[in-house]
Amino acid sequence: MSKKAKVSVNPNFKIGEISKRLYGAFLEPIGTMVNGSMYNPNHPTADEQGFRKDWIDALKEFGIPAVRLPGGNFVSGWDWKDSIGPKDLRKKHLDLAWHQYYTNDIGHDEYLQWTEKIGAEPMYTLNLGTGDINDAVYNVEYTNHEGGTYWSDLRKKNGHDKPYGVKMWYLGNEMDGPWQVASWEKDPKAYGVKANEVSKAIKWVDGTIETAVCVSSSPDVLHYPDWDEKVLRECYNSVDYVSLHMYQSAAIGNYAQFMAAARYYEDYIRTEIGLCDYVQTLCRSPKKMMLSFDEYGTMFLPQQEIHFGREVYIEPGTYYPQHNDREYILHDPNNMGEMYSHRFGSPILSALGNAGVLLEMLRHADRVKIACMTGGLGTAATTSAEGVYITPGHYTYLDLLRYGQGVSLTPVVECEKFDVASFAIDDNHKSPEQKDVDLIDCAAAFNEEKGELTVFVINRDWEEDAEFTLNVSELDGYRFDSHYEMFSEDLESNDAAPVKNEETKADGTVVTAGLKKLSWNVFRFVKD
Repeated sequence: MSKKAKVSVNPNFKIGEISKRLYGAFLEPIGTMVNGSMYNPNHPTADEQGFRKDWIDALKEFGIPAVRLPGGNFVSGWDWKDSIGPKDLRKKHLDLAWHQYYTNDIGHDEYLQWTEKIGAEPMYTLNLGTGDINDAVYNVEYTNHEGGTYWSDLRKKNGHDKPYGVKMWYLGNEMDGPWQVASWEKDPKAYGVKANEVSKAIKWVDGTIETAVCVSSSPDVLHYPDWDEKVLRECYNSVDYVSLHMYQSAAIGNYAQFMAAARYYEDYIRTEIGLCDYVQTLCRSPKKMMLSFDEYGTMFLPQQEIHFGREVYIEPGTYYPQHNDREYILHDPNNMGEMYSHRFGSPILSALGNAGVLLEMLRHADRVKIACMTGGLGTAATTSAEGVYITPGHYTYLDLLRYGQGVSLTPVVECEKFDVASFAIDDNHKSPEQKDVDLIDCAAAFNEEKGELTVFVINRDWEEDAEFTLNVSELDGYRFDSHYEMFSEDLESNDAAPVKNEETKADGTVVTAGLKKLSWNVFRFVKD
């Protein structure tokens, strides 16, 4: 017999305005993401700059609202000034982060011009590892100043007359990580001071911009959240966001661990909000700090040997062992492999995992204002050397982008629950137990301007379907429009796509439906 579940949504129970940046993506020159997918001058669809138009067209049609770039660990050793001007004069460097040659064929201007072509807002990550305050000041001046200075006039000379107008600037990347070039792991106060001074200075260049400061790169590291507090004490009043990263893993084949991933994000978000509000009080500030979840993903990983007695913090040498025979790689855009949008798991589970994270962020829309899915560009449109295709994750992502607008509402969920025992995938991925995880995951978006209410529902149950009731009876003047579901018996299939459930019934604004196990469901209500 199917399990029973009920969700109630009241338009008066508002969480907060949903930011369009919540559906952003993340781009870093790792593997063939840049050299191959983004840039391939010999591809049949290449434009005059060598960009693949097939991917540009697919991403533009999808409507990616924002992209954080150009990294990532990459930026902590990258000098943007070496990447501008004539390509034959640009400097080729070793990228210590990913052990690759970086030719700078794609440089500062190309990254920003590519985002213009796909119609997305660029959100730029500054180098606060090896870079200094002047590097940041000159970057913003080159990028955003109208003209009449050396750097702004150099931008014009390099072919972009108008300022790019980049509004969002990240003050480094994962600056607490021992894997980072010029890491601030051992000195959070000094990083906080530097972030404060850089944020002040670049806002003096352009008073319209916003900045985000790095806090702990993961809730798994042992110095979290102490590192965060020490940083924020030094820069709280000069920055606008904290930059959060999280990758939640599950053992291959363990559906309970995987489907509970959003609960770990919830713990992280709530802790960080509490910490920010505590520092707000310490600083006697009227400002509420907002959250930027600018890297995230949920994935299966193979089980590794666990070294008991050795906690999550691993000494720097073990992240990138010094293998004498390890060679640097030059990624050839003409010899790229296939991009993937899921690892060690199924396409449909990958879709549900990342959608579940976004539902959690919608339930904190009052504070989480930016989110950049790490595999978001490939989820929107996956590339191979030959062309572009879509996976099931495309549909969940697109549904959220199209219909997850307006105001987030609090859903009241009544359903059966499950527990997850504490587990460890490897020395870096250790997760505590979770009790009473809802088998039904849900978020709601009320777009009063368009006269729409959308309720997103995931049936996390990997064994049984659910008899589902959705009650929005307080929504006067609206009627039930449709229920679309995505489900596949074959979890390895790439062919799953949403279909309309014609069996779903509505009595006014009370809807009854069957929810397939491990399914994505979108319920739409429209104003009469």
